[in-house]
Amino acid sequence: MGRVIAVANQKGGVGKTTTAINLASSLAAAEVDTLLVDCDPQSNATSGLGLVKDPERISTYHLLMGAAGADTALQATGLEQLWIIPAHKNLIGANLELVEGERREFRLRDALAPLRERFQFIVLDCPPALDLLTLNALVAADAVLIPMQAEYFALEGVSELLDTVERIRGSFNPELVIEGVVLTMFDERTNLAQQVTAELKRFFGEKLCQTTIPRNIRLAEAPSHGKPALLYDVRSRGAESYIRLAKEIISHHLPTQEVAAPETAEGQEKTGEEMDKTA
Repeated sequence: MGRVIAVANQKGGVGKTTTAINLASSLAAAEVDTLLVDCDPQSNATSGLGLVKDPERISTYHLLMGAAGADTALQATGLEQLWIIPAHKNLIGANLELVEGERREFRLRDALAPLRERFQFIVLDCPPALDLLTLNALVAADAVLIPMQAEYFALEGVSELLDTVERIRGSFNPELVIEGVVLTMFDERTNLAQQVTAELKRFFGEKLCQTTIPRNIRLAEAPSHGKPALLYDVRSRGAESYIRLAKEIISHHLPTQEVAAPETAEGQEKTGEEMDKTA
């Protein structure tokens, strides 16, 4: 049975989609069958893996509305063992269309159920809001991975998300757990980052991921090329960090699995040290 991980935080700009794309890609690079589900009407995870806009394509919207099965929505990507179910801007309307629908909170869970035997990990990219789309993702998930920046306002946002997780446990999904909290856009040189990290460590303990994701040029550039970081520049600090995060998560659930970083044709003439200087 595959593990479903929702990447969620209602605060925008914390690296949710970047984390969803690159975590899913790094899991696939470990030769683990992985599915990325784009639950955000902005469809950034979809375009970030190179899929062009196509209004005729089956998307997450069709799954939520019961108009198509999840197996018909699968799209291949640049990685052999990574698939994606794309999003569409029509998802904006799903929040309203589902209000009076039966089992409205369980639509995504029901749709993905047939795929849980096929994929070892299913990663859900949630929108930056605690709306019905995010609710569907959290009800469908086994665990929540929370990306956040090392700043004090971010702590307030996480508190609200944790309250939501507790309510979902009580009403819809008693098995939902916190997969972890991962610090993104991290600069370990600042006192603030160190202080927030210490605060999170006291609060979350082992749930605070050992891996942190640095600010990284290559990581920011990759989506404009329709590639995850490990296909755009595997030696960049950003790609290496997400590979480490994938290893950390795999070690909790598939301890015998090894993550292998794929070689790419781009930028191979540079050494890792040179990449760190430029990326």
